[in-house]
Amino acid sequence: MLPVVVVHGGAGHIPKERSETSTTGVCSAVRAGYAVLQGGGSSMDAVVEAVTQLENNPSFNAGCGSVLNIKGEVEMDAMVMDGKTLASGAVSIVRNIANPIQLARLVMDKTSHVCLAGEGANQFARSMGVPEVPLESLITDYSRMRWKKNLVPGANPVECQMGKMGTVGAVAVDIEGNVASATSTGGILNKMEGRVGDTPVIGSGGYADNEIGAVSTTGHGEAIMKITLARLILFHMEQGQSVEAASDLGLAYMKSRVDGLGGVVTVDPHGHWAARFSSLQMSWAAAQKNTIHYGLYTGEHFTQSIVEPR
Repeated sequence: MLPVVVVHGGAGHIPKERSETSTTGVCSAVRAGYAVLQGGGSSMDAVVEAVTQLENNPSFNAGCGSVLNIKGEVEMDAMVMDGKTLASGAVSIVRNIANPIQLARLVMDKTSHVCLAGEGANQFARSMGVPEVPLESLITDYSRMRWKKNLVPGANPVECQMGKMGTVGAVAVDIEGNVASATSTGGILNKMEGRVGDTPVIGSGGYADNEIGAVSTTGHGEAIMKITLARLILFHMEQGQSVEAASDLGLAYMKSRVDGLGGVVTVDPHGHWAARFSSLQMSWAAAQKNTIHYGLYTGEHFTQSIVEPR
């Protein structure tokens, strides 16, 4: 069963013309994460590599594809968690950084804190030698177009968010049975300056515990935070539910209690995995036993050999 890595490219409604790039992107990311595991790397190494690949892909709402806040600027959030020790690192409202997920890992590895935000996070990045990139390098024409569209009076950015591939994330189990989680996002369209979503919040945007499993979430952050979705799913797994059943129970509760839609990728320490969502679509991919599994719509499950190029 081991090792395994599972990634998501965001829950929502993905326009047809962007669905192929979404599927290709998650398959490439999961392949990169799986290569780390096959090379003897840890689950933490694997999830950070997979999410870095997604941050570098302008098709996704993270890194260089991030959506814009009300001022037309990029503010990004990210988190990592190590299931072996419960060590965690997160950054919030980060600007001018190409890979917030790598900065989140540095917070975990190099500080005694869990989360750094805003200018403090950027100062820490400079102290660690992380290069700053121009704001414009993180803004795509697509993101700018959708920002302008949502400035129109009466526009609903939460609904319109579903037209953009969302938050990205990954979970993995390495050959030693250690689990890890990583999640990264540009947030929601036309958000207020300084808004923080679920992604950097431990237990909401993600969680990892070797005794239970690991989860990375995507969807409307405010809804996810209200029910601490990642930890809720792991609670159901503690009660004996399978990865699929626990994921479905968490998502169903979020829909019934706060009318929120979203998706998750989940693993347990034995290598069982699930990619589940209540939204119309979620791009996802998993790699296990030299096979890539992937899909976009509910009930969709394709496979290909790990060696096949896409």
